[in-house]
Amino acid sequence: MSSILQIIALQFAYVSLLSIRLILMVKGVRYVAALISAVEIGIYVAGFKIILDHLTSPLHFVVYCLSYAGGVLLGVRIEERLAIGYITVEVVCDEQRDDLAARLREKGYGVTRWLGEGKEGKRWVHTVVTKRKLQQQLYQDICNRQVLLS
Repeated sequence: MSSILQIIALQFAYVSLLSIRLILMVKGVRYVAALISAVEIGIYVAGFKIILDHLTSPLHFVVYCLSYAGGVLLGVRIEERLAIGYITVEVVCDEQRDDLAARLREKGYGVTRWLGEGKEGKRWVHTVVTKRKLQQQLYQDICNRQVLLS
C-alpha cells in the first residue's frame, strides 16, 4: 500500500512540475524551467522504478495513470495561482466616457481607446492590458463604472 501512496505523491509532483515547466518555457523563463526539469526527471525516474517493480499489479498501473491526470489538474491550479503573463480585455461603451480611460490608467492599466460603430450606433472601444494577476481586480474596477465587457 505504501508503494501506491508513493506513486500518487510522485506523479502529482512530477506532472505538476511538468505543467509549470512547460508554461515557464512558453513565457521565456528558461533558467527556472531548466532547474525545474532537473527535479522533474528525478521524480519521474523514481516513480517509474516503482511501476517497474510492480509490473504484475494492474492496481499500480491504474493508480499511476490516474495520478498523472491528478497531477495535470494540480499543475493547472498552481499555474492559475501564479498567473504569469498579461491579458487583454476589450470594454465597449455606448457613450463617450472620457473618464473611463483616465481612471483605469490612474490605477495602472494600459488603455487604448477608439471610436467604433455597432448595430445601434457609435461605441467607444477600450482595449485594456494588465497583468493576469490583476484580472479580477480589473473586472471589478470596470463593473463599478457600469460598463459592458465584451
